[in-house]
Amino acid sequence: MFFEEDDIFNLDKIKRLKLINSITGVKPANLIGTRSSDGITNLAIFSSIVHLGSNPPLISFVTRTSKEVNRNTLANILSTNFFTINQIQKSFVKNAHYTSAKFNESISEFEMCKLDEEYINNFHAPFVKQSNLKIGLELKEIIKITTNDSTLVVGEIKQITTKKEYLKDDFMFDLEKSGAIAIGGLNEYFTIENIANFPYVRLNDFPSF
Repeated sequence: MFFEEDDIFNLDKIKRLKLINSITGVKPANLIGTRSSDGITNLAIFSSIVHLGSNPPLISFVTRTSKEVNRNTLANILSTNFFTINQIQKSFVKNAHYTSAKFNESISEFEMCKLDEEYINNFHAPFVKQSNLKIGLELKEIIKITTNDSTLVVGEIKQITTKKEYLKDDFMFDLEKSGAIAIGGLNEYFTIENIANFPYVRLNDFPSF
């Protein structure tokens, strides 16, 4: 099949949405936890989380800013400056998926989706107790993406909580052993299998293909 620009735009909205969201491949599946200035917790699933750098340690994610839909995650971050990123495991992937429901801002997804809040070292935003990797971040930058009315949220890592068994000897986080889940498109979930581990690429050690 061959799609030109007009073909893509003329697709049924749902078909276009599913096609464009799935052709980029699998993406990390995480839950972002926040708490409003009034103390109401929020939890939402995201697949747009990206590492930006390690010095300082920065992680970003993209959220739509449409006025037609409640964006409690973004609103809470803007009002408190803190949020958490929590890795999703197979044991609670269904619970995590349903945090995407459009609940009223007065209702906590933690309660509705039967996931437990956890507070570590007095960090303002809640972590997901069931998660094998919990990252606490402070807001550093907001970047507006005007083309589709989106926002890139940049946070600096303030704390990381995991088990020693999920760190390899070189401190690479073991995604397979921790049971990390990936998202394909909007609603398909995949487990992760490590199929190769190559050395850092140097020209004086380049292999023959």
